[in-house]
Amino acid sequence: MAAHVVMYAKRTCPYCHRAERLLRERGVNDLELIFIDQDPSRRPEMIERANGRTTVPQIFIGGQHVGGSDDLAALDRAGKLSPMLA
Repeated sequence: MAAHVVMYAKRTCPYCHRAERLLRERGVNDLELIFIDQDPSRRPEMIERANGRTTVPQIFIGGQHVGGSDDLAALDRAGKLSPMLA
């Protein structure tokens, strides 16, 4: 069973689109996208879960906070993303 992935995002954010594309390329089909621009009431939840980080995207794999788009790409380059997703 694949890890559950949650990403807080904004519809117009290029970093969010980049992160989503990478996750899809790595086989994530069940991606829970929470758009804080459409539902601003979820923003405080994101900030709390992301230890005070306020930028999007904020990505969680299997409940673990992995950070934003650059953090996700760094995990992938280090060969650590695919095992987390398995």
